[in-house]
Amino acid sequence: MAEQQYGADQIQILEGLEAVRKRPGMYIGSTSARGLHHLVYEIVDNAVDEALAGYCDSIEVFINEDNSITVVDDGRGIPVDIQKKAGIPAVEVVFTILHAGGKFGNGGYKVSGGLHGVGASVVNALSEWLEVQVYRDGNVYQQRYERGRTMYPLKIVGTCSPDQHGTRVSFLPDKEIFEETVFDYDTLKMRLRETAFLTKNLKIVLHDEREEKHEHTFHYEGGIKEFVSYLNKGKTPLYENVLYCEGTKDGVYVEVSMQHNDSYTENIYTFVNNINTPEGGTHLTGFKNALTKTFNDYARKNKLLKENEDSLSGEDIREGLTAIVSVKVEEPQFEGQTKQKLGNSEARGAVDNIVSEQLTYYLEQNPTAAKAMCEKSIMAQRARAAARKARDLTRRKSALEGMALPGKLADCSDKNPENCEIYIVEGDSAGGSAKTARSRATQAILPLRGKILNVEKARMDKVYANAEIKAMITAFGTGIHDDFDISKLRYHKIIIMTDADVDGAHIRILLLTFFYKYMRPLIDAGYVYVACPPIFGIKVRNKIHYVYPNGRQPEDEILRDTIQSLGLNPDDNDEDGKAKDGKITKKRKGYTVQRYKGLGEMDPKQLASTTMDPKTRILQRVSIEDAVVADRAVRELMGSEVGYRREYIEKHAHDARFLDA
Repeated sequence: MAEQQYGADQIQILEGLEAVRKRPGMYIGSTSARGLHHLVYEIVDNAVDEALAGYCDSIEVFINEDNSITVVDDGRGIPVDIQKKAGIPAVEVVFTILHAGGKFGNGGYKVSGGLHGVGASVVNALSEWLEVQVYRDGNVYQQRYERGRTMYPLKIVGTCSPDQHGTRVSFLPDKEIFEETVFDYDTLKMRLRETAFLTKNLKIVLHDEREEKHEHTFHYEGGIKEFVSYLNKGKTPLYENVLYCEGTKDGVYVEVSMQHNDSYTENIYTFVNNINTPEGGTHLTGFKNALTKTFNDYARKNKLLKENEDSLSGEDIREGLTAIVSVKVEEPQFEGQTKQKLGNSEARGAVDNIVSEQLTYYLEQNPTAAKAMCEKSIMAQRARAAARKARDLTRRKSALEGMALPGKLADCSDKNPENCEIYIVEGDSAGGSAKTARSRATQAILPLRGKILNVEKARMDKVYANAEIKAMITAFGTGIHDDFDISKLRYHKIIIMTDADVDGAHIRILLLTFFYKYMRPLIDAGYVYVACPPIFGIKVRNKIHYVYPNGRQPEDEILRDTIQSLGLNPDDNDEDGKAKDGKITKKRKGYTVQRYKGLGEMDPKQLASTTMDPKTRILQRVSIEDAVVADRAVRELMGSEVGYRREYIEKHAHDARFLDA
């Protein structure tokens, strides 16, 4: 092997925006659809910062016919005068120099979401072209960039009313960078709706100028109060009014809105300067402390809790709670680059103080609502005690304590979790085939009998008492709830393998609902997968060519394309026939097509080669793009309200293929 040179010449200096184009994932997370939509959020967030500063009332976002984006705001307009240090107009600095912006002090912005000064310049670097127009002082200024390079100096291209002000940014994402360059209207719609909820009185309009024209306006005078009402759709509130607390303490502006409903799960979303903090932080800690302390004080004072009874835990009080905690901090300190968790100590005290004071006042003024909340919490406390007993049975004890693994589990011999994977299989029949097909060293099989409990509609004690759920918890080894410890996970791939029919899809959704509600860290860590067995087998002479779903085309289209790729005619007349084993097939000229409705229709050898062999199988990793969207989908589609499911079915019925009666 030739010795590689490593000297001064191997040290590269990336000038300007080269670094962004070289390593785009460092700045926007990924170059997938998620990263693509992130470009829009960066430009919109700049406009929102103007709104937070009190200078912007309206933002319009256009998806243009060519899949370019235009964002228009009526803020102050990006400054156009010469920035002394750089010697070029400030607007050019913003779009061409990393870590430059008005959010590092000097009084440009008191509060902002953009902290690092990379947003606008990163969008510019990753676009084929970007054009900015600034409306200021009666003039319209314009500049164009291509892949981050300035095409001409800032120039005046027209005049406007002296009262008109704002910025217009248009850009086309670079096909050389992004895997996908088609924007999804619904994805943008959900994010912009959330942004409008968090900024009281800000009007955001989303236009889709492509073939199917769409337009949505988001304008919420009630701000996060309306956000809670929106999130609680499909649930029955315990009391009519949404609670709202607001105030400023130690330089932290606090807004909290909440309402209890009849469900068993809590949904609390936290934001700092309109940035979602999925891991919470000091503001969430302050909120939880205030809630627990205030409710216990009220319950004791009003004899709803007896002296000899245990105090209500935070979990008891938060059962069925939907809440938004939003704080505005001048100098937010996040733990890590991703802004997932707030670290400012003053936020804890501010939220705790304001919520405690205003919640106490609300409970005293609204005794009926207060009693309903306390009674639900006391019921939750009793159910939690029952759940604790049931949960103790699911804890995987050491061998010395004699607690064995579930009897149905066919475990693997390798004890290194990184090498091991567990297949959760529908039914004993498919489980038998999978046990024969597996690699005994690294693949474990856990067959489940029938459909597991829908955990969205069940209280915790029933969840822990369910035999199939107990088997999964014990097999994984992580424990659950307070005892959950991901470091004890016995398999680094948990693979859901169900039939490709309606029942199989239902079981898959029930399992995903359980993982999302009770073992979400497994999804966040990327340990949960869905197996993709083939949907058809095309037999030509003695060889079977398998057809897999791709998530983009209807199944019959994929089948046609595959038949054509084999040089055969998909339009030959079908003739129903039966193979020796009774399986229904379609006989055609030169080939036979079999539809695999269940895993049991494949012999172990076929199952191994198509679905279980790491070299040839297809797995889909389960991920969560947006927690708010995911929560609402689970709640509406898996909850008690039938109307939402009916609406969903009616909307998507035309997409269904090969439904089994």
